[in-house]
Order: sequence, then C-alpha cells, then structure tokens
Amino acid sequence: MNLEGRKIIVNKSSKELVEILKSPENYKDFMPDGLQKFETREDGFKFGLQGMPEIALKIDEVNDQKAVLKSASSSLDFSLTATINPLNESQTEVQMLFEGKFNPFIKMMVEKPLQNFINTLTNKIEAYK
Repeated sequence: MNLEGRKIIVNKSSKELVEILKSPENYKDFMPDGLQKFETREDGFKFGLQGMPEIALKIDEVNDQKAVLKSASSSLDFSLTATINPLNESQTEVQMLFEGKFNPFIKMMVEKPLQNFINTLTNKIEAYK
C-alpha cells in the first residue's frame, strides 16, 4: 500500500530541516490533535492517538534528500519517508510518502486514517516555525 501527501514548501533550508528531522523530540510538534502519548527513544519515538493503538517509529535514515521512519514493531512492515528537495537557501520542498505491506483487510481499515495522518503531518510541517 502506497500513500502520498501533497508537496509542500517549508520556509527552512534543507540543512535546517534535516537537523529538525534527526531529533526524535521534534516529531511531537508534527503530531495531530488528539495526541494522548508521546515518548522519545534514542533512535525514535512512540506515540498514541485517540482511538488508535500506539505506534513506535525509529528514525532509520536522515540525509539531505530524505528522512525515513520505519516501524519499530516486527509485526508491522511500513515506512514513512519525507522527501527533501532544496529550492533555494531558505525554502525546501517536502513530500510525505507512506509504504506498507498489509493484508487486504488491514489495508481497508487503515488506509483512510493513514491518509488523514499523512495530511496532518504535511500541514504541521508546512506551518512549522
């Protein structure tokens, strides 16, 4: 299952954005309303949203082209990637891409909430100060 967020322009250099995305603590600022739990770990974070199970993500790779978060659970196989495309010294184009391997039943249940989550992440990153 593949989902995409819209392409956005962030008013930060790609270098600034990469530094933000390297730190697990900063992801709390991108979480949707209804966040009930957020715990940082050395290599990632765990969060819980109202009405959903807790999800643990590890920061797998962050460089000047992408930031990749992967599921920290062996029972779920997915990744969330932010593509990073510098436009100039103070603006960067970003797009969220979700890739997951789910059976058809799970896919049907999670596709809409995941798309909403990606849209919210996109909006929060776009508005990040």
